[in-house]
Amino acid sequence: MKFLISAALASLLLLSGCANMAPTNPTASTDAGSFRSSSRAPTLPAGTLSPIQARNTAARGGVAPLAAPADLWERIRLGFAMPDLESDLVRDREQWYASRPDYIFRMTERSRKYLFHIVEELERRNMPTELALLPFIESAFNPQAVSSAKAAGMWQFMPATGKYFELKQNVFRDDRRDVLASTRAALDYLQKLYGMFGDWHLALAAYNWGEGSVGRAIAKNQRAGVGTTYLDLNMPMETRFYVPKLQAVKNIVARPQDFNAQLPLIENHPYFDSVTITRDIDVALAAKLAEVPLEDFKALNPSLNKPVILAAGTPQILLPWDNATRFQRNLEAYSSRLASWTVWVAPATMKVADAAKRANMSEAELRNINNIPPRMLIRAGSTLLVPRYAHHENDVTERIADSGQVAFAPEVVLRRTVVKAGKHESVASIAKRYRQTPASVAEWNKVNASAAFKAGQQVVLFLPVQPHAVAKAKTATRVVAKAAPRAKQPAKAPATRVARR
Repeated sequence: MKFLISAALASLLLLSGCANMAPTNPTASTDAGSFRSSSRAPTLPAGTLSPIQARNTAARGGVAPLAAPADLWERIRLGFAMPDLESDLVRDREQWYASRPDYIFRMTERSRKYLFHIVEELERRNMPTELALLPFIESAFNPQAVSSAKAAGMWQFMPATGKYFELKQNVFRDDRRDVLASTRAALDYLQKLYGMFGDWHLALAAYNWGEGSVGRAIAKNQRAGVGTTYLDLNMPMETRFYVPKLQAVKNIVARPQDFNAQLPLIENHPYFDSVTITRDIDVALAAKLAEVPLEDFKALNPSLNKPVILAAGTPQILLPWDNATRFQRNLEAYSSRLASWTVWVAPATMKVADAAKRANMSEAELRNINNIPPRMLIRAGSTLLVPRYAHHENDVTERIADSGQVAFAPEVVLRRTVVKAGKHESVASIAKRYRQTPASVAEWNKVNASAAFKAGQQVVLFLPVQPHAVAKAKTATRVVAKAAPRAKQPAKAPATRVARR
């Protein structure tokens, strides 16, 4: 039966004539000025028609339409095009998933928000629909997932790889977590890898392990005169299990009854619509105007790092299909301020307390909203989120919204330290040993800068100590927890730039 369905679909595609989808640009609204709704996601390279597109094209051409599957799972099955991997590791992973039916259900239930869009883009590019299952392996379809290696998002992009594929990462958003942008980048990357290796199993191995690693493994096997398929290569354990995991999930989707798995019904139509915004707006307010629970709003817009959406940097949001119209209606009727936050750029390196005073907010609030660690200075040029007051009319500019970063430098913490002078020690020799100025040492000990100390005499110093190293500062000295006066010329600790990932 499956063969007959596939054959009928293939015949229909031939009848409709291998046409490519023309790019579709959403139409702009005018008077409301705060949004634009589009029925499709941004266009990607055209490919073979999807079953729905084929049905509509055939109907317009007078050919009897082929009913598209009502169930998205069946549509995915119809698009399977990768060769099956036969391996004991596949059976091992099948047993692992089969013993966890609740996990399978939760994971597939979570996918319902994103799966239709991914399948649409795969079919548009004429790529195998098995790849729509890859986020099950990468992140269990959790767009907020972050690995121990700092890979992020549904498709698990490393920071450097994300930048290569134009996924912006700044203080306001991380496009590695963006549903549309990360899917576009992942499919771009997979197409690139398939073009390099000509084999989907090797392309997937490269997605996990890196194209250079797979290329070197292939070259090594070629020199040894042995096979170069996925199963032939020597690779890390994680990569060795990578394709078997995907094959196991594919088998479960193809035959859920064989694995005691229950796949939730996911209807074969879009879950979300994209809405363009032209004014900054609070995340909570956008969810309220769309009549969407905040948790669901964040699940569709997981790239947002702050409680405000900056229109210049994030010009569109995703909303459940029916809620896009509600958002439009409610936004048009809303007359109050849209954004309660804006951006302030630090003009100089300063203490957090000083920055908070300038922003007219508490130090604790400034630290919390901007994730500022303790005992850090805010470096000049840092982009901080601060309250937006009634007199502040302008939205954040595109330059700041696209490139905003926060950088910190350790505070110079001075602690009163008492050391014992050795034989023939002087103010100058003590100052040299502890990298202080003779004038500072003399001032702290109320002596002349040319004075000498007796052997065993206690000498007071105020030394810079890194916050995490206070306990280690007791080597040959005694640290006294006492407020330090400002020396005339204290030594400066090296300023280390700590940027957000």
